Amino acid sequence: MPSLYDINKETEIIPLSVRLYFQIWVHKKDELILKLIQSKLGVGEIYNSRTDMVELQVSSFKDMGAVINFFDKYPLITQKWADYLLFKKAYELILNKEHLTVKGLISLVEIKSLINKGLSDQLKEAFPNLGSNNIKRCEVIKDIISPSWVSGFTSGEGCFKVRITKSASHLTGYQVQLKFQITQHKRDKKLMEKLINYLGCGYISERGDIVDFHVTKFEDIIKKIIPFFEEYPILGVKNENFKDFCRMAEIMKNKEHLTLEGLEKIRLIKSKMNTLR
Repeated sequence: MPSLYDINKETEIIPLSVRLYFQIWVHKKDELILKLIQSKLGVGEIYNSRTDMVELQVSSFKDMGAVINFFDKYPLITQKWADYLLFKKAYELILNKEHLTVKGLISLVEIKSLINKGLSDQLKEAFPNLGSNNIKRCEVIKDIISPSWVSGFTSGEGCFKVRITKSASHLTGYQVQLKFQITQHKRDKKLMEKLINYLGCGYISERGDIVDFHVTKFEDIIKKIIPFFEEYPILGVKNENFKDFCRMAEIMKNKEHLTLEGLEKIRLIKSKMNTLR
């Protein structure tokens, strides 16, 4: 039985429809950030996509130009920039009505195979001979553009943590450690490594497909991380976590965490941070 790919080339029939989507998800606690992005773009609708998530979606093709114009003006610097360039190419193909031809449709399927999670099993079966000789995914190598970018990136991908572990060498029986962390897919390892030089501290670790940037040295947290985000504030509920992080740092700076009373203060703050907020 011939594949859809072969049938298309022989008959010039286009049995598939094509639609572009731009989507951003955030926790429902940060819906105000999503509304701010919506107002900047001037397009899109906000939906409750899951119990604890909200989504900004642009699906109207006439509105997609606003998305293209925005990211042309404010380029991404992670590997998502490569996704965007492919997305823009798909937009231009549709704008020029090339998706109504077999050649254009195949180009769009090739583009889809290179971004996000790639092709569905159904499309793989329909296009078994698919190649991407004419369409390539570029490797993104960019520098960190500004401190505001770092604070925005942290708003989406960063985390302020406190770890309390048992320790026989501490009078309270516990050790307290603060940690600032940013997590990304390993394809952005080079960018994450640049954070070390940019912030002047931290280190990188890997776990499977994930790479983490960590700052755990207390002196670096006090002298570099906290002053940085005080000058370039984080948006959304994560800023409340940062404020709690600062409160715990002050307790530790004053050595109060070495007492049971101070340890209890930190436990109480921890109980209301991040997913517990």
